[in-house]
Amino acid sequence: MINLDGLTMFVSSTADNGVVDRDTRLHLLQRGHRVAARYAGGRVARGWLIGRWDGETLHFRYAQREDGSAIHAGHSACQVHQLPDGRLRLIEHFVWSTRQGSGVNIFDEFR
Repeated sequence: MINLDGLTMFVSSTADNGVVDRDTRLHLLQRGHRVAARYAGGRVARGWLIGRWDGETLHFRYAQREDGSAIHAGHSACQVHQLPDGRLRLIEHFVWSTRQGSGVNIFDEFR
């Protein structure tokens, strides 16, 4: 299990139906197998992730308030990899529960 506690990540790639972008920052907190994050930026005014590690997969539920006060939510499964420069990359496979669609977002550690 990789420790994500204290990391800040940015979006390096997003799905066509995703609302996060390069201005979105995730701030992660981890206690044991539990992981939480708050995020904002781009079209997201404020968002929260809460989840846990299950083996090498990180499972999240998320909710976010977007521009115009819309609130949307969903769930995701993520893999975390180490990049050649030592930074971490989180690959998120998400499914919306409040709108149609699914996709993949990629978050990279911000240094």
